[in-house]
Amino acid sequence: MDPIDFQLPPEGGEDSDYRFGYVALIGRPNVGKSTLLNQILGQKVSIVTHKPQTTRQRVAGIKTTAQGQVVYLDTPGIHQSGGRALNQYMNRVALATFRDVEAVLFLLEAGRLTRQDRKIAKMLSALDIPVFLVINKVDEVEHKQELLAYVTEASAEGDWDEVFLISALKGDGVADVEKRLMDLLPFSMPFYDEDQITDRSERFLAAELLREALTLRLHQELPYALNVEIEHFKREGGMVRIGAIIWVERDSQKQIVIGKGGQVLKQVGQQARKAMEEFLDEKVFLQTWVKVAKDWSRSERAMERMGFDE
Repeated sequence: MDPIDFQLPPEGGEDSDYRFGYVALIGRPNVGKSTLLNQILGQKVSIVTHKPQTTRQRVAGIKTTAQGQVVYLDTPGIHQSGGRALNQYMNRVALATFRDVEAVLFLLEAGRLTRQDRKIAKMLSALDIPVFLVINKVDEVEHKQELLAYVTEASAEGDWDEVFLISALKGDGVADVEKRLMDLLPFSMPFYDEDQITDRSERFLAAELLREALTLRLHQELPYALNVEIEHFKREGGMVRIGAIIWVERDSQKQIVIGKGGQVLKQVGQQARKAMEEFLDEKVFLQTWVKVAKDWSRSERAMERMGFDE
């Protein structure tokens, strides 16, 4: 897979003290990458559930301050890909991202060090850019001695430029990470407008908010068989009118999403609509349809038709 072709701004002059750069958030699934991104931005741009592999596509979160502009790239969790085209796609996106950034934040979950974590650590050790080890969820480790022992073990897995202990959910330690990143980014003019917080479209974010609501509601039944495609997104009549197709892989899954008397789909739609209205700060009229695309997650062609990009 070719490296991502990021658009870079012109370099700043010698007398410029403004900084700009890309930073990748890397780690196995469910270590808190999306939570950290949302915490940094102070706004939700990446959906979060307790299910691994919630993030499927790269999402850029843009943080602009008086000192500089940082583009944080939230990536799918790196994992054992298996045979599904969806799993292979997510790994390709994650692995391509860190090749074209100024720094990497490698997230671990405090108290857990898996074989997959160690594989990622070994891979990151070969990079010639700064890699920060960011140990997340430290507030969930009850005993300080256990945390210290874990930090020692995790630190030995690679030659990290720095090690940070944070709680992405609560925000503890996050400002220290941001400050250190700003210090190492190159001098350059900003690329994005100061009020832009992501490179993703409103259509994309609307689809993600609906998928989040579906995953939270149906996490035990079929979180990985679900995908959402926005069929139409337009502003008229003083509101945003959104039509969304919910794709599943089996007729039986379609019935689960709809629910008895349509109750599941109605409840999910209400939750997603509220989230969309909060994000867009506009009234939303949401229509949903559930359709079957057999084994879509195993077909690269089907994924391309649904809007997966690389």
